[in-house]
Amino acid sequence: MTVDTLSTDKPAAAPQNLPDLAVEIRGLNKLYGGGGKRPPKQAIADFSLEVPRGSFFGLLGPNGAGKSTTINIMAGLVRKTSGTVKIWNYDIDTDERLARCAIGVVPQELNLDPFFTPFEVLEVQAGLYGVPKRERRTMEILEIVGLLDKANAYARALSGGMRRRLLIAKALVHTPPVVVLDEPTAGVDVELRQHLWRYLRELNARGTTILLTTHYLEEAEALCDRIAIINHGRLVAHDTTRALLRRIDNKSVILTLAQPLAEVPAALAGFHATMPSPSELHINYRPSANAMQGILDAVRAANISVTDIRTDEVELEDIFLQLTSGSSSAAAQ
Repeated sequence: MTVDTLSTDKPAAAPQNLPDLAVEIRGLNKLYGGGGKRPPKQAIADFSLEVPRGSFFGLLGPNGAGKSTTINIMAGLVRKTSGTVKIWNYDIDTDERLARCAIGVVPQELNLDPFFTPFEVLEVQAGLYGVPKRERRTMEILEIVGLLDKANAYARALSGGMRRRLLIAKALVHTPPVVVLDEPTAGVDVELRQHLWRYLRELNARGTTILLTTHYLEEAEALCDRIAIINHGRLVAHDTTRALLRRIDNKSVILTLAQPLAEVPAALAGFHATMPSPSELHINYRPSANAMQGILDAVRAANISVTDIRTDEVELEDIFLQLTSGSSSAAAQ
């Protein structure tokens, strides 16, 4: 039996002619045909997305939103119904082999042969991508993902976290300029998650474009410089992480009082102030309408003595819930 390898005899892109977009998706649609009593399902609907070269990009959405379908189309595992997809400026239809060589995908599922060692897994993967033996970085990659001491252990003997790291290693054997990680830290412990975060930041700092899907919103907020949110197969938001966090015009100031109060002072009547306890005062305000200085002036006017002051910032989770709980036909931003 012969193995059809992904030839790399043509360079992905000359250093002086790197594409501005690592991933470019235009008008993507995927319709799964129904069968029996099951109706057809529109998994992706007129979806367009641009991922700039060198970015750390987050693709978020609830279960069934279309994230994995989009990734599988990019990887050549699912055939699209219509639209265009380019990886590193290579069209997945007309430049299929080059597009596949430009991307490394880390799937959600732990799909490893239990009778292969990590060393063998990476060697086989490198062979499938046509990487010459003299250019392979098997031991280097195993060291990077913390599996060098397990190089000759059977994959079935690895823990779940080790198998997850081995999947990341598989995606790196052909040194792709674009790495896609579909829920890479699902089911791993906090320590391993922090280790993977550090490595992904290093990988991105060296110029690799990273596209990440995750259910851990704090992960996306900490790692990603740009975020797109997909819901019911449609793009509902696409912006820098910082700009997305500014979308909800709401903030809270929490004051710890030196002396307990029986009620909210009259000087704060113009603000939405509440007292969850006699020694704590919460003031909700809109930054676009109220400056912090005005709140502090009102607190002084009320002769309130404060021992501590802190703010409750908007989190990505607030944006996510706001955008995905609305209509599925929300306009893309």
